[in-house]
Amino acid sequence: DDELQTDGNRSGHFQNGELELAPTNEEVIRIIAAQLAQIGDQFDKELLQGRVVNDLVQHFLNENLSTEEITLHLSRVVRELARAIPSDMEQERAMLVLAMLLTKKIVNTVPSLLHRAFNATRNYMNQQFHNYIVEMVSPTAL
Repeated sequence: DDELQTDGNRSGHFQNGELELAPTNEEVIRIIAAQLAQIGDQFDKELLQGRVVNDLVQHFLNENLSTEEITLHLSRVVRELARAIPSDMEQERAMLVLAMLLTKKIVNTVPSLLHRAFNATRNYMNQQFHNYIVEMVSPTAL
């Protein structure tokens, strides 16, 4: 499976010691990444307040919570923030950006949470947006 990275690059997989990339349109992925980054910047200015991030950080720091419980909490926070998204913006795209932006802010606040935050966000994105992401980067989306 080809994975979309937040910096707009594709991840590859090693096969027989060589990096193998799935065939996709690099330019389309770069355009999508630029659009997501622009939306993220807008959301960062307008929607995210310190207490939202701090609350998430506390959940991620709680060792008693499983990755599934943290993923559910992340999902609730994203849904709550999504209520403030303009109605003319595509909900799936906005929620995807919110999840990535929240993860970035969590890791910037407490770098040691990188692994846990990444896993919870990946789980959330796979559960909620797998088909949307596949459709967004597919050659037929052009």
